[in-house]
Amino acid sequence: MATARRAGVLGTPIAHSLSPVIHNAGYAAAGLTGWSYTRIECAAAELPGVVAGLGPEWAGLSVTMPGKEAALAVADEVSPVAAAVGAANTLVRRPDGSWYADNTDVVGMVEVLTDAGVRSGATVTVLGAGGTARAAVAAAGRLGARTVTVVARRPAAVEELRPVARAVDVGMTGAPWGEAAELCRADLVVSTVPKGVADPLAEAVAWRPETVLFDALYDPWPTPLAASAETAGCRIVSGLDLLLAQAVGQFEHFTGVPAPRAAMAAALAAARAI
Repeated sequence: MATARRAGVLGTPIAHSLSPVIHNAGYAAAGLTGWSYTRIECAAAELPGVVAGLGPEWAGLSVTMPGKEAALAVADEVSPVAAAVGAANTLVRRPDGSWYADNTDVVGMVEVLTDAGVRSGATVTVLGAGGTARAAVAAAGRLGARTVTVVARRPAAVEELRPVARAVDVGMTGAPWGEAAELCRADLVVSTVPKGVADPLAEAVAWRPETVLFDALYDPWPTPLAASAETAGCRIVSGLDLLLAQAVGQFEHFTGVPAPRAAMAAALAAARAI
């Protein structure tokens, strides 16, 4: 299986991305000796031109910030989940040269949260209302959440998530940031806010041990919020768990073969230990 094929991750800034570590380890473990995966610095406005200029050896692209919405516009077909979220983190090159857009963040999030014990009927609090929050609301719908409360500093940002909630048929309410600590007593708390924003909540939340906390950050780790929840006996899911899960989905999209998850996980862990 030595056919030369390429894949890569688009975004900016991109130098820190661990995606090449995960995917290239997968290629090696799967015997895909002709495959390679690289980083491509690319702003959202540049994405259409970059994608149009790729040769037939390109099998697929991972898309990170800020290009996830732009990725939808270059696709010839969009998966239902990517359409619902309004963003794609995956572009797959089809044999006829067309591009298919998907969102493996949602599937990956459902997987890691199910593994952590989140079940249908859970109450869910999402901290933040950006791109990752879109995936979190969609994942909550797929998990059969009873309610989803989005806590954000800007009410307008919460309103932008309502189409996602409607698309996955889950009820959603908004709440001001001042209520975040109390709302962290839900069955599942998903923190999607930037580094440092949720730190003050670490000492303010009276955690329930039954709560699952998914903190989308992973550098540095643990975050103060994750550390406080873990001390209280909560189950913790990190951004690294999602990074691996969404990469597994992309790997299978690009290559058409089962992902060697253990090898990919080991490579990610080794890279983080450096």
